[in-house]
Amino acid sequence: MNIILLSGGSGKRLWPLSNDIRSKQFIPFFKNKQGAYESMVQRMYHSIKRIDSGANILIAAGEAQIPLLKEQLGEDVHISIEPTRRDTFPAITLAVAYLRDVMHVNEDESTIVCPVDPYVDDDYFEALKKLDSIVNENKSNLSLIGIEPTEPTSKYGYIIPKDNKPVSEVLRFTEKPDIETAKKYIEQGALWNAGIFGFKLGYILNRAKDLLGFKDYKSFYEHYDAATKISVDYAVVEHESSIRVMRFSGRWEDLGSWNAFTDFMEGSVFGKGIINDCKNVKIVNETNTPIVINGLKDVIVSASKDGIYVTNVDKSDEIKKILEEKK
Repeated sequence: MNIILLSGGSGKRLWPLSNDIRSKQFIPFFKNKQGAYESMVQRMYHSIKRIDSGANILIAAGEAQIPLLKEQLGEDVHISIEPTRRDTFPAITLAVAYLRDVMHVNEDESTIVCPVDPYVDDDYFEALKKLDSIVNENKSNLSLIGIEPTEPTSKYGYIIPKDNKPVSEVLRFTEKPDIETAKKYIEQGALWNAGIFGFKLGYILNRAKDLLGFKDYKSFYEHYDAATKISVDYAVVEHESSIRVMRFSGRWEDLGSWNAFTDFMEGSVFGKGIINDCKNVKIVNETNTPIVINGLKDVIVSASKDGIYVTNVDKSDEIKKILEEKK
């Protein structure tokens, strides 16, 4: 398999443990099977290699993330460096060009693009292999994985399939509807759009020629800051009529808030901390200074050298807005 892992994100949703340099995928928060703590990017990278030892894995990331990527994955990791943030379509185009022009992958080969930071189990990686096979069937220009919804939500876009088969043609996409509309879509068998795409390498490069003036990796990299800032959903997916989607009902968690992130803690305290006479309270502490919480409920406290965040569980995702307003 050829896999591009998108490692973007500003790191604001999980401040103060994450920031522009170390976003959430680099936080060593999860225990592996050996009992050691590892980050999301380590978990994703090693799990793909375990399922397919010969997989070509390329990580699309900003320059500031390079030291962390090499520290956590080794010096030999392949990285497509974004000189500046230009959204997902330019980032994917640059990475696909890197596969062709630097790693010498043929344009007829299949490529899978997915985020680096969902919390998933091994069946997710088996699904990536299945998606690779679907791409190679040449029955559509784009092949997607759609997540079986667990609840109506406005956090995700929705894929509307033609039928309820395991692999179906796609009728249309809808970006982040309101809750009532989401309920109707789910009743129709709609799936969450998780940002997982499969295609032949040349397909994206051909689209990029028209939309971004793409020629080759070197020239695109040198003029990357002039590229149109646009997502792959708006640039490609919404305009493509030949798409199939594969249903996925396994674990897929978007840990985009402290509330979601701490749901996967082993216990209530990470680092130095004491919780006394509390209900539904979590501590995530990277400092050497102990945190003691007494007599509270529904609270998350996170601390690092960059700061301390104390929040009600239901308000935890407001940190991004706070940081943007307060600079």
